[in-house]
Amino acid sequence: MIASVGFSASPNAGSGLEPFVEMSFPVRGKYLPADHNYALFAACVHLIPEIRQLTALSILTIPGYADKQGKILLTERSHLRIRIPIPQIPLIYKLAGKSVCLGIHEIQIGIPEIFMLQPANKLRSRIVIIKGYSEPEFFLAAAQRQLDSWEISGHISIPLDKKGEPSRKTIKVKRFTIVGFTTEVSNLSEEDSLKLQQWGIGGKRHLGCGYFLPCQGGRSV
Repeated sequence: MIASVGFSASPNAGSGLEPFVEMSFPVRGKYLPADHNYALFAACVHLIPEIRQLTALSILTIPGYADKQGKILLTERSHLRIRIPIPQIPLIYKLAGKSVCLGIHEIQIGIPEIFMLQPANKLRSRIVIIKGYSEPEFFLAAAQRQLDSWEISGHISIPLDKKGEPSRKTIKVKRFTIVGFTTEVSNLSEEDSLKLQQWGIGGKRHLGCGYFLPCQGGRSV
C-alpha cells in the first residue's frame, strides 16, 4: 500500500523550460552530522553570500552511511549536489577547492562535474516540506495544488515506512524541528519530469527539501 492521490495538468501547459544543471562536487572527510541540512547551507552562504538571493537554487544533503549515533560516514560516493540555472554556474563553482566545517566536522569540496538534468518517469524526494501541512492527507492535497500550478501531470504518493505508515521525515533548523514526507511522483512526461526536478515542491529547497531524483527499483539514484 502507498498513501496516494492522483492529479492532472492543464491542457495549456507551456513547453518553455529554463535550462538547469546539477553540479556534483566530490566531498572528502570522515564524518558529518546526519542532520546537516542547515549547517551545509550556512557553510555555502559563508563562502558565497550571494547564495541567499538565489531563489531557484536547490542543495541536496551529502549522503553517507549512518552510524545510528547521529552521524554519517562519508565514502568515495559522497557528493554535494546543487541544482541551478546555467547562468549561475560560475558563481557556484567558487565552492570548488574550499574547506568548510559543519559543526565539528571538516570537509574538503572538490572540483565538480556538471550534468544536464535527465527526465525520468518516476521521481522521489526524501523529504518535502509544505508549511502548515504535517498530516499525510492534507499534505498530499497541498502538494497536488502546487503541481497543478506548475501544470504537471502525474501521480503523487507518499511511500510507506517499515512500520507501514506514511514515510514522515524531519529536519532541524536551529532550535526548530520541521516535519515533511518522502514524496514520489510517477507517470511523468519528459517535460513534466524536468519541471519537477527544476522547481520541486514545497519550501526549504536550499536545505535539501523538495529535491527530486530519478527513482529506480524503489530507490533514488
